Amino acid sequence: MAVATQSQTEELCINSIRFLAIDAVEKAKSGHPGLPMGAAPMAFVLWDRFMRFNPKNPKWFNRDRFVLSAGHGCMLQYALMYLTGYDSVTLDDIKQFRQWESKTPGHPENFVTEGVEVTTGPLGQGIANAVGLAMAEAHLAAKFNKPDHTIVDHYTYVIMGDGCHMEGVSSEACSLAGHLGLGKLIALYDDNHISIEGDTSLAFTEDVGKRFEAYNWHVITVDNTALDDDTNLEAVHKAIEEAKKVTDKPSMIKVRTIIGYGSPNKRNSYSAHGAALGSDEVQATRDFLKWEHAPFEIPDDALSHFRKAVDKGAQSEQEWQKAFDAYKAAYPAEAAEYERTVAGKLPEGWDKVLPTYKAEDKADSTRNHSGKCLNALAAVLPELIGGSADLASSNMTLLKGEKDFQKGQYEGRNLRFGVREHAMGAIANGMVLHGGLIPYCATFLVFADYMRGAIRLSALSEAGVIYVMTHDSVALGEDGPTHQPVETIASLRAIPNLLVMRPADGNETSGSYKVAIESPKRPTLMALSRQNLPNLAGSSMEGTAKGAYTLSDDGGTPDIILIGTGGETYLCVDAAEKLRAAGNKVRVVSMPCWELFDLQDAAYRESVLPKAVTKRLAVEAASSFGWGRYLGSEGDSISIDTFGASAPGPVVLEKFGYTVDNVVAKAKALLG
Repeated sequence: MAVATQSQTEELCINSIRFLAIDAVEKAKSGHPGLPMGAAPMAFVLWDRFMRFNPKNPKWFNRDRFVLSAGHGCMLQYALMYLTGYDSVTLDDIKQFRQWESKTPGHPENFVTEGVEVTTGPLGQGIANAVGLAMAEAHLAAKFNKPDHTIVDHYTYVIMGDGCHMEGVSSEACSLAGHLGLGKLIALYDDNHISIEGDTSLAFTEDVGKRFEAYNWHVITVDNTALDDDTNLEAVHKAIEEAKKVTDKPSMIKVRTIIGYGSPNKRNSYSAHGAALGSDEVQATRDFLKWEHAPFEIPDDALSHFRKAVDKGAQSEQEWQKAFDAYKAAYPAEAAEYERTVAGKLPEGWDKVLPTYKAEDKADSTRNHSGKCLNALAAVLPELIGGSADLASSNMTLLKGEKDFQKGQYEGRNLRFGVREHAMGAIANGMVLHGGLIPYCATFLVFADYMRGAIRLSALSEAGVIYVMTHDSVALGEDGPTHQPVETIASLRAIPNLLVMRPADGNETSGSYKVAIESPKRPTLMALSRQNLPNLAGSSMEGTAKGAYTLSDDGGTPDIILIGTGGETYLCVDAAEKLRAAGNKVRVVSMPCWELFDLQDAAYRESVLPKAVTKRLAVEAASSFGWGRYLGSEGDSISIDTFGASAPGPVVLEKFGYTVDNVVAKAKALLG
């Protein structure tokens, strides 16, 4: 039997990727075969010759990170994971592509498939996540590496497509990456000129390379002008080598590929993009590529070559472990800190630094309370890092005494995102999923709409980002309805796995941070006031953690329950006093977080909101949408179901009914 040459073996490997994708999509009758078929050569070169990873330990911390930003082509990643020996993706899993409870869902999901770094699919999110991964690497390297010991040293590799480049979030993120000079970020652009509707010339004709050069990226082109040949492996190899030599800026390698390569009738066509090839075309592709193997059958030579990754990966991790042991001997304190943060363990007593308040303490905005929390936590949690979308002085998110994270000073903990809300959220997702960091990001609450895609993916990806959102209601005043988030809270509460916190005072703000820090797999969004608020008697961090709690009560069964959130809670407290003076039994409930309250057991929920008490009034300077679940058929709310208005904050609040007298009047109307 003749021994296969290296080139023959590599061809087998590349076609193994292709046909696993073809066969999986064909069996599912659903999926995107075109990208895996076209991108297989460059992905093979990257995974086979450059990437450092251990298939048997996908969580090895110093592994290179791989992000498939064009997530619809996920069979490319699943094929590579199976072929290189990941236990999380078996051949049976590939046969179950896109099926119920499969480990090979229709887009890569980090919480489903171990070894997938980030959840991609919405185009542009992956490359933005990758910027966050590269920022995390740069920060941790600057923090822990020593002149004589290097323990954090890995690359972030991305495969992105035409669609990623069209999305605004990628432009935001890549602009920032270029500014920061993230030299260990390398993106391979699957430049196939095809989108779902047809040739990209329908809507996308700019010179992407020049755009990225303007972003301060290093740009390399791997051309295939004739579009007759498969991608040149050595050209890709040379390009990645060149990219790795450029250390002061990120690199984009523009690879002209042929979508659906190997398919005689659907190659270089939108028909190869998002649908199974069909049995006839599958056979034609087998004939064209001289693939004589049955569906899902991988030739031994190819599998044997791919599986070398297992030994290579184990060796890479062993070498790193040896380097880390030497580091630990030389720098035991730093090593202990590294091990703690990478493991996601919090230091003993970390929460003791959170400020607490008495009712007689000076009134202040919850954004100011938030700033005090962040700075207190920064002193005991060195893994805390974050910043604002150009609003640090308004969001109160600057860490005092800390450097800015900039090119050449990656040890800085103050991130400057610029006016890039969407990228900010996606970058923060990448940072938290990298591990070793607790990132926060900030803007005005109304601009959550600009970053909703990233917030949603935080929740879906189990990425515990902390979102600091200030100017949380019409009380911000003069900026008017464009900046007043009347419907925003309700829409955010609709996102599964997102904790929406609206603290009423200093204690509840501290409690919100305690919840956020202790929720590494659940993002927390804090809606914070611009206006000063009194510190309330009876408020507590413990109550905040339960989502809702009794702030004041007269004992026994109340005649009415007043439910407040955030900046309107004090109105309930003051109104209750007037109602009591009139002979009514009143309970005041503070409800900073619906989601946490719903997690409590039935007995606790009943103790706060007893079913027997049907007279309930909610007071929140936002949409009434959703409050019915707590108010029932006999309850009411003081809400805003229109847009806001431009005027001084106190005037706007008064005009919309946020006064003690109006709360009293609404309560009396309920009481009859």
